[in-house]
Amino acid sequence: SVFQLLRGANDNELRQYELQKETGKYHYLNQGSMDILTEKSDYKGTCNAFKTLGFSTDEVQTIWRTVAAILHLGNVEFQTIEDELVITNKQHLQSTAKLLQVTESALSTALTKRVIAAGGNVMQKDHNATQAEYGKDALAKAIYDRLFTWIISRINRAILFRGSKTQARFNSVIGVLDIYGFEIFDSNSFEQFCINYCNEKLQQLFIELVLKQEQEEYQREGIEWTNIDYFNNKIICDLVEQPHKGIIAIMDEACLSVGKVTDDTLLGAMDKNLSKHPHYTSRQLKPTDKELKHREDFRITHYAGDVIYNINGFIEKNKDTLYQDFKRLLHNSKDANLSEMWPEGAQDIKKTTKRPLTAGTLFQRSMADLVVTLLKKEPFYVRCIKPNDIKSSTVFDEERVQHQVRYLGLLENVRVRRAGFVNRQRYDKFLLRYKMISHYTWPNFRSGNERDGVRVLIEEKGFAQDVKYGHTKIFIRSPRTLFALEQQRNEMIPHIVTLLQKRVRGWIARRNYKKMKAAIAIMRAYKTYKLRSYVQDLANRFRNAKQMRDYGKSIQWPHPPLAGRKAEAKLHRMFDFWRAFMILRKYPRSEWPQLRLQIIAATALAGRRPYWGQQRRWLGDYLANSQDNSGYDAYSTNVRNMKNQQASANANGVESFRQVLFSGFVKKFNRHNKQADRAFIVTDTTIYKLDGIKKKFRNLQRSIGIRELTSISITPGRDQLVVFHSPKNNDLVFSLQGEHTTLKEDRIGELVGIVCKKYHDITGTELRVNVSNNIACRLGDKARTIVVEAASNVEIPNFRHNAGNIIFEVPASYCV
Repeated sequence: SVFQLLRGANDNELRQYELQKETGKYHYLNQGSMDILTEKSDYKGTCNAFKTLGFSTDEVQTIWRTVAAILHLGNVEFQTIEDELVITNKQHLQSTAKLLQVTESALSTALTKRVIAAGGNVMQKDHNATQAEYGKDALAKAIYDRLFTWIISRINRAILFRGSKTQARFNSVIGVLDIYGFEIFDSNSFEQFCINYCNEKLQQLFIELVLKQEQEEYQREGIEWTNIDYFNNKIICDLVEQPHKGIIAIMDEACLSVGKVTDDTLLGAMDKNLSKHPHYTSRQLKPTDKELKHREDFRITHYAGDVIYNINGFIEKNKDTLYQDFKRLLHNSKDANLSEMWPEGAQDIKKTTKRPLTAGTLFQRSMADLVVTLLKKEPFYVRCIKPNDIKSSTVFDEERVQHQVRYLGLLENVRVRRAGFVNRQRYDKFLLRYKMISHYTWPNFRSGNERDGVRVLIEEKGFAQDVKYGHTKIFIRSPRTLFALEQQRNEMIPHIVTLLQKRVRGWIARRNYKKMKAAIAIMRAYKTYKLRSYVQDLANRFRNAKQMRDYGKSIQWPHPPLAGRKAEAKLHRMFDFWRAFMILRKYPRSEWPQLRLQIIAATALAGRRPYWGQQRRWLGDYLANSQDNSGYDAYSTNVRNMKNQQASANANGVESFRQVLFSGFVKKFNRHNKQADRAFIVTDTTIYKLDGIKKKFRNLQRSIGIRELTSISITPGRDQLVVFHSPKNNDLVFSLQGEHTTLKEDRIGELVGIVCKKYHDITGTELRVNVSNNIACRLGDKARTIVVEAASNVEIPNFRHNAGNIIFEVPASYCV
């Protein structure tokens, strides 16, 4: 991390930490190799990893500030001037205090003095230069160790699964413990002693878990078994860690002794206490052993082989000069993250100061915690074999490999495995995993307990000779049996998956169906509620409509909800029927047909013609009335003859009429530009042209079917001009009149209403009615324009031809 910071950070970051890129300027770095590797890219990768794991900006700043502070702390130097210890390079002291966010004076005091509390009294003791150097180095190592531990705990919090205990079972974490192997150098010191002790403890754990426990399991389950001898290295672990007798206890006692205690004194104490131990020896105990140096070396026979340790430096390296002053100093840092790393600094200064635990004791306790943690887990071992000592990929040193295989205990492990069983499982788990391969146990075995079910399954498959039945487990000897069971299980899995998929899909379909039914019921209820609310709103709005003059026509209808849009049209229709009834109830029912026709006429005219006979009574068949037609007998006789002729023609597929709806005298204008007095009738299917009264209303055999009409044209004045347009390019043009005089009443509205009603009854569509002073028409395939002109000397309207147009002359009083 220190090389990453110096070689990967940019200039602004280095200035922030008061650092320079030259690694040789820092004491803790120039003691070893300073080769440039991939630190620059590693720095970026580390920063990205912090971000990915959710480290905050303040936490990342704390990490890099702490690393920079360690570099500055390493450059702090001490010097004794006139029996007073002073710090010569204040710049690095200031930088360290700034980065650790403590005061410079407090840091200086902690490095040069020590507070001792005893019996409630507090005193201060000065360090000498050597003690201050040891204290400085101990502080740097402790800061780095606490920082590393804090980062690990922070990562563990980031990856911790936060869920229920049931969910946590399926979100377990795989931990990887990577440990250095045994170290056997030409000169082995305190560091190699600790590393080799670690390997002894892990080997002891391996023996307990793999060899000892396995053989004990066979005996516990009642399986016939011949014990296999193996080397148990517990005697070596006791040599190092046994209380009051082990090497670590002897070193602690030497470090706590009053007076000057040297490494030579420590070696003598070890010789005295361990002289009879079979795995310990020294030159003093074996004077003839020339391999050991006198008063310097001692040998421990590890399970991996003999290792000679040099006693020089053991005392100083075992001492821990991390006094309470340093812990109190960093606990009071303004950096909350750094303060969190030193909780024991909160201890009262007046509390009796205990000497810190030694490095050996701390290492022993950490190993004990590691073993406790590993015993709670399910360990899997990966043994790494070095093929040679020259780091070559092509050299295989057989003697070196055999030595590693022997001291790693692999031979004993193989013998136990070969003599034992490759697989063992509890009966319930075994039956749960393989019950689908036998029809006796699938889906559930109900003829006994789990052991009976396993026995039935194994005997059915023919594996009874390759298994043993324990009290709680089944033991399988051959991998072939296990592979066969797995293969049969794998063949059944797709069928089971298909069955499960079918059941689950059916369940999902049924659940979705129920949801849809529930949704439909909810929607139906909601629609009913909205519709009822809408109808209630209408009822409130139209509550007094019966007393209103227009019977509620002016009332604003509320906007219908989505569920009421279809009902709105029906409600409108119901309201229209009710309103029509309320309007018509004061009229006799005998007048309703005329009212219906008047409404149709008024709708067709749309206010474009002020006078259309709406104030009089409509008779319809006026030619059958003696007051309008002096020859009504001849007319009636002719109409009956026409009906009879149409009835006989109807038998041949020709459409006939049932009644005459309208009749009258007209002045007709034809395609030859001539006008003539004629009569016409409107039946329920056809408009017929008849001869005048002089010729007894003879049928002219010229008619227009009502369904063939394209439109009707009239004028806005009082004249009785009517044009029936047909697709045959020969429109029917005439003006209504009396028998001998002009009409005294307006019959245009009645005629328009009758024709429009019958056209709608026949075709289901509305007939267009044009209202204009100038009417375009076609006579004899020629386009003509009818122009209405008022003439002062004209009493009876008549037609005349003028330059291709038709002039319809009317009295001045007819025009509007």
